[in-house]
Amino acid sequence: MKIVIDAEKCEGHSRCYSLAPDLVDVDDLGNALVLGDGTVPEGLEDKARLIVDNCPEYAITIEED
Repeated sequence: MKIVIDAEKCEGHSRCYSLAPDLVDVDDLGNALVLGDGTVPEGLEDKARLIVDNCPEYAITIEED
């Protein structure tokens, strides 16, 4: 499972970072960035789904392996 962020859709609400700082980071403007290559570590799949569901801009998606 991988997290993918569409930088053009992200408006910097930082909800994803608030919910899962172990999966994403934010830049100085609050725009989300995946950590590493976006691979979700084992045990954090629910957090990944949570940030997808809570992104108001639908900028985060999950790619299944």
